[in-house]
Amino acid sequence: MTPRANDAVTNSDLRPTTPTAEPTTMSTNTPRSRPIVLGVTGASGLIYAVRAVKYLLEADEAIELVASRSAAMVWNAENQITMPTDPTKQAEFWRSQAGVPTAGRLRCHPAGDVGANIASGSFRTRGMIVMPCSMSTVGKLANGLSSDLLERAADVQLKEGRSLVVVPRETPFSLVHLRNLTALAEAGARIVPAIPAWYHQPQTIEDLVDFVVARVFDQLDLDCIPLKRWKEDVEQN
Repeated sequence: MTPRANDAVTNSDLRPTTPTAEPTTMSTNTPRSRPIVLGVTGASGLIYAVRAVKYLLEADEAIELVASRSAAMVWNAENQITMPTDPTKQAEFWRSQAGVPTAGRLRCHPAGDVGANIASGSFRTRGMIVMPCSMSTVGKLANGLSSDLLERAADVQLKEGRSLVVVPRETPFSLVHLRNLTALAEAGARIVPAIPAWYHQPQTIEDLVDFVVARVFDQLDLDCIPLKRWKEDVEQN
């Protein structure tokens, strides 16, 4: 059974930090150039976030990434790897895990930096993906609670009427979980459970993961993953 982690923020998370050394100016003048916010919580299944980073960077997209404190704990539990807390080193870490050393733009934020750009609705984005999303985070978002940057950034998407895609990685769902997910859906979020399909004839774990990531990207009108879609190659009459 995968260890569960608490997404609570400690005082040490709230220290001011310097943003990653990657380009700090991301043009947001046009919708296409605006960044995509990626939130990574302490739910099991960090491979989903890694594959998302891979395909977004390879497509030369801009990513604003914030990982919760417990995400670092899960990295250690699932992969025996330590995720750096320093934003610059963390950006290098995600690039290394995704196998994309230079393409695209990636900026990482500490979970406690509630004064970051993505904490404000005036900072324009193309939407946000929370993947994987813990039930703790689902509960907080469903009730308008923002105890760290990840939760605040997600709350901003809802209040601004932007796309928020939540990818819960939990089973089974309790009634509390289902009610919280329903509340998020009613508030405008898209709920995309990490449930793969088999009609594309997956051969590897990555094939299964990529199917879920592709369906997540569909919610933001992103098409940057080679995916065999259901009968899409069949000529329409």
